[in-house]
Amino acid sequence: MTRTKTMAWVGGALYLLAVGLLVGGAPRASGTVHGVGALLAASLLVGVVRRAPLLALAMALFGATAVVVGPTSSARASLSASYQGEFLSYLAVDLVVGLIVATCARRASIVAVAGSLIVQLLVISGFSHGDNLTVNVVIALLATAAACMGGLLSRERREHAVALRSQEVAEAVIAERLRIARELHDMVAHSIGIIAIQAGAASQVIRTRPTEAGEALRAIEVTSRETLSGLRRTLVALRQAEPGEAASGNGTALAPSPGLADIDRLVAATADAGVRVDVHRSGEERALPADVDLSAFRIVQEALTNVVRHAGTGRCRVLIDYGDEELSVEVADDGRGAAGNGADHALGLGLGLGLVGMRERVALLYGDFSAGPRPEGGFRVTARLPLPEPVGVPVEAR
Repeated sequence: MTRTKTMAWVGGALYLLAVGLLVGGAPRASGTVHGVGALLAASLLVGVVRRAPLLALAMALFGATAVVVGPTSSARASLSASYQGEFLSYLAVDLVVGLIVATCARRASIVAVAGSLIVQLLVISGFSHGDNLTVNVVIALLATAAACMGGLLSRERREHAVALRSQEVAEAVIAERLRIARELHDMVAHSIGIIAIQAGAASQVIRTRPTEAGEALRAIEVTSRETLSGLRRTLVALRQAEPGEAASGNGTALAPSPGLADIDRLVAATADAGVRVDVHRSGEERALPADVDLSAFRIVQEALTNVVRHAGTGRCRVLIDYGDEELSVEVADDGRGAAGNGADHALGLGLGLGLVGMRERVALLYGDFSAGPRPEGGFRVTARLPLPEPVGVPVEAR
């Protein structure tokens, strides 16, 4: 930082030295030569412009004015014939003005524009007469106006970019909150639904059939532990400072997100809750993108949760089809249909959050989702998720 500051002030000193050389070393050169020289010398003020824009403007005004009025030869005794070339000296001033308008507060911008115009108009009025005075004033006004317009456009572009970034950040936060809400809903609703059913069954048979009651209690224990583990992983992931950090204080790493490979475990848990699930796979099974794999698993999980809690049936089927361009997932039962499956009434989870969550997951992946009663009875949930080009080995339907 100190080095950069030193370089900035060294550049300012070199600019003043260059102006002195232009004025004193080549007094007989043409106005255009002096203007170009002053414009090139202004590049030495870049560091000062970044640190002190108004000071840089004052230095540029001083240098440009010195170049314009400094030489005293008869060839330059009047600015009326040479200002059109020498206005290049003030072009650097206009560039600094534009930068101030683009980056500084409104009061500083007004001071910069007014100060620049006053100095230029005083110089013009002192050295120009008649038609040349009008032309030189118009040139100065147009150059200053162009600098101001460029600065304003740059400011608006930057402010628009900042607003867009802020909007993107806000949308990302909202999307992340919705994702977390879906994950927690899918995880908790499924597990708590199974626990509630198992607890109810255990309470009914604990006196007459203690063995079955013990099995129900063991299922409750396993499901509870799995749910707590999933909640712990989610909370640890939310609290992580760095993506590669250890997952918890005991050094255990985060477990991978569930996917279709975990369907068998989900089926076993659903069977413990009293619903037998027949799984049929077809197509060319292959590794799936993580978001597609997780969404497909959560859709099946939520659909099975609705079957367990609302369908009033002891059996359902899951169809998983690995198509060439999409993954199709279907969960169908022959239970009570829309009267039971369409809403999450139990446990205070709200109306229809399960179907809403599934629909949102599919929408985020630009897929198709449908859910509704079957003509032959029961309820069907279907999701079609786009897939990349198929790579893998065929899997026969089973």
